[in-house]
Amino acid sequence: MSAIGFETHDHAHCISDCVAAADKMCRKAGLQLTPVRRRVLEILLQEHRALGAYEILDFLRDEGLGSQPPVAYRALDFLVKHGLAHKIERLNAFAACAHPGESHAPVFMICRICNAVAETHTDPNAGQLGQAAREAGFLIERTVVEAEGICPKCQAEKKE
Repeated sequence: MSAIGFETHDHAHCISDCVAAADKMCRKAGLQLTPVRRRVLEILLQEHRALGAYEILDFLRDEGLGSQPPVAYRALDFLVKHGLAHKIERLNAFAACAHPGESHAPVFMICRICNAVAETHTDPNAGQLGQAAREAGFLIERTVVEAEGICPKCQAEKKE
């Protein structure tokens, strides 16, 4: 067992389940989950933290899957466009989506020490933001919330 975001889980099972869901979603939508796209998704799932494009490129280069930045950027663009990964703006990095295939408003909790990222989701039309939007006559179509702090693992290590 290892940590996903901030929870303990069966890491190998989580990776295989997510890749299988991505395969199914791509087949259903008539999209190609190429070997490089699949591997980039697997890398994001294995690391369970936000990774920059050049970090991903290092993995791909070491595995003989490409050494030029466009290789990583094209795969990441595909994964983000189709909801299999998210761009974490605060870090200019990417993380695998915890809710692939679902329509959701992601909320990212980012550890400022280890860059672990936990994803949850919210309804942007609820709460204070939703109320403010309604009062302004504004229709929210998309939100991304990024909160920076310290994950449980890093908090425990600071106490030791």
